Amino acid sequence: MALVERLNQDMKQAMKNKEKDRLAVIRMVKASLQNESIKLGNKNLSEDEELTVLSRELKQRKESLQEFKSADRHDLVDKLETEIDLIQTYMPQQLTDEELEQIVKATIREVDAFSRQDMGKVMNSIMPKVKGKADGARINKLVQKHLS
Repeated sequence: MALVERLNQDMKQAMKNKEKDRLAVIRMVKASLQNESIKLGNKNLSEDEELTVLSRELKQRKESLQEFKSADRHDLVDKLETEIDLIQTYMPQQLTDEELEQIVKATIREVDAFSRQDMGKVMNSIMPKVKGKADGARINKLVQKHLS
């Protein structure tokens, strides 16, 4: 099922159940998808483009979450954590540490990386393989660990 269809069904369900917070998040995600569609001039976004939008929304919220935590704004922290959880339900299943480590090792061998100077080469090769399935910071730490 396409993401937009799933969002529409979930939006109807949230309306029926009177879940205002969930409804607001779903509408924000739909709006972001529509904006991206308009920006790209496509009527329908590809699965990869949808994933890019979801990842961007998730990243923005995670960054805001850190800011709110450091500012001691617990009211906003709780709201953002709920939004993050909801957006993650639309993301592909995340890779485990073991799976991610195997991909990192294989990619390091593929690009013949030996030192931290090859970090960019490795990251550029890994990111398309794990798009939406792993956080860039997690990947970065693993690559640094194996290149040092």
